Amino acid sequence: MTEQQNTEEQQPAKSSKERQFKGLSLTERKQLRREKLIEAGIEAYGTHGFFSVTVKDICNEAKLTERYFYESFKKSENLFQTIFLKLIDELQQNVMQAIMQASSDPKKMIESGLTALLTTLKDNPRMARIIYIDAMLVQELHNQATIQETMTRFDRMIHAFVMLMMPNIDRSEREISLVATGLNGYVTQIAIRWVVSGFKQSMDEVLSSCSIVFLSLLQTFSGNELAAKKN
Repeated sequence: MTEQQNTEEQQPAKSSKERQFKGLSLTERKQLRREKLIEAGIEAYGTHGFFSVTVKDICNEAKLTERYFYESFKKSENLFQTIFLKLIDELQQNVMQAIMQASSDPKKMIESGLTALLTTLKDNPRMARIIYIDAMLVQELHNQATIQETMTRFDRMIHAFVMLMMPNIDRSEREISLVATGLNGYVTQIAIRWVVSGFKQSMDEVLSSCSIVFLSLLQTFSGNELAAKKN
């Protein structure tokens, strides 16, 4: 066998290796680049803040060119919104999972849900900053309706939580909805203060502060139920 024949026989193997290395479709490669940009955004926005980060910063963090950024996102606000939705989903899932795994005792459900919320924030300071600091500013300055609409999902989650704790509650849906909005606002303001301070206050203090209003609600509504039964 000649040297030329050996070379020709080796070429397909080389091509095969190249195909194996690049063995992803264009769609899959785009998705991987998009995920890299999202992870880079979480790191950059969560560390430095949305308004201190440029598209170039994101691309440097992701080790991609700006061309690939605009392949997935029109502008930085779109990336931020995508990240915000991803982190909100993660946070809500953690809270709901904790509530559902708690016993049927309403007080334990309150403690489990709030503990999951606060623990998730403290363990993920970048998430905490993006959700409770930057998202509020982006919403206000860039008129991001999606952020406002997404935050109201916590209203609905708390609404469902109240119904889960007190399935026989004798209150209208409208009133429970307003109460849920108030509870969400209360916890959100405490969370913002805690995140901005760098989590200086202890978890126990913050948990106790958040729990007070839920326990008061439980006592008030339960008391009204008992009074209604007596009458």
